[in-house]
Amino acid sequence: MTGTEKNRRITDVGTLKALAHPLRMKLYRGLTVARVATASQLAEQVDEAVSLVSYHLRKLAEHGLIEEAEPRSADGRERWWQPASDGVSIRDEDFRDAPEKAAAHTAASRLFFEQRADMYRRFLDERTHWDEEWNSVAESSESTLRLTAAELAELTAELLALVRRYDERGRAADAAGDTEGRENVAVHTYAFPFRV
Repeated sequence: MTGTEKNRRITDVGTLKALAHPLRMKLYRGLTVARVATASQLAEQVDEAVSLVSYHLRKLAEHGLIEEAEPRSADGRERWWQPASDGVSIRDEDFRDAPEKAAAHTAASRLFFEQRADMYRRFLDERTHWDEEWNSVAESSESTLRLTAAELAELTAELLALVRRYDERGRAADAAGDTEGRENVAVHTYAFPFRV
């Protein structure tokens, strides 16, 4: 990453819509996991044509979500890409001031949720292919709490700080070449008010 941006906050509808395209979100997620990849490598992951993937990668780059990376091979025709930040955040308060912005935020949030749910469904379908060690630590739970909005904000901040700490640990291990026993792990949290 050229900058020092840890987590980019998306505040404009154009960037939100650029990311909230089903294929672009898959590409962004794939690039986040790989950290550096070519359009060819990502096209293989998502089972799409390289030309289509290249187009969508350029769209993500136009909005500053990804950027070109240092080449990893001698083939000068290959463009290597990397995320422009460690992650993105999208907050409701940035899209409340106009109905079309709120609608775009809702549509994007639904897409992100559906893709996350698809990831979990895939794990459930493939659970028998994971060994007992991974199956015994995979977690799915629900807690219902009675909180104020301020307490929910505090809980969310603590959860995100904990996840970041483990992310940094994993990145440091990868950088040191300590990849034995490491797998990609998705952590999804949803915290929202509801009434019965």
